[in-house]
Amino acid sequence: MKWLSSTLVAISLALAGPAYSEPIGHSGLIGKWAVDVSRLPIPAEVRPKSVSVTFAEAEGGRLFTRVEVVDPNGAVLYAESVAELNGTPVVVKGNLEADTAAVSMPAPGVLVMQLSRAGVPGSTRIYTVAADRKSMTETAANFGEDGRPVMRTHQFSRVQ
Repeated sequence: MKWLSSTLVAISLALAGPAYSEPIGHSGLIGKWAVDVSRLPIPAEVRPKSVSVTFAEAEGGRLFTRVEVVDPNGAVLYAESVAELNGTPVVVKGNLEADTAAVSMPAPGVLVMQLSRAGVPGSTRIYTVAADRKSMTETAANFGEDGRPVMRTHQFSRVQ
């Protein structure tokens, strides 16, 4: 019985740790990524001029993220955070949709990000880097005003 308890504790501790423990740079995620705004499913007159996401490795193996949107009038909106890859919530600075984020990397080239603002759940974003590391897909999931789930997919190309 003692062996079984010890084994179950060991398995639980292994599962509780981060699923992907190699340096972030090995995932292909690090770099600057841009959306082809012409493909966004919104009218051209309200479409942003540009949308980019930059991921960089921060001290201690943490992930620096900066999202930058240039709106149709040329105003720059942004969000920045530095987070552990273990789902611990961190402050998001800037003027976009979130003030808190939690991130994890369950597999190489896959980043899961949960966002909230003022304690209200926001979107979940899943970034998946292609095998060639030249493109990335973002799946954004949230709830519409009618309470129904909404999912959007955006294609990014590596800029740097």
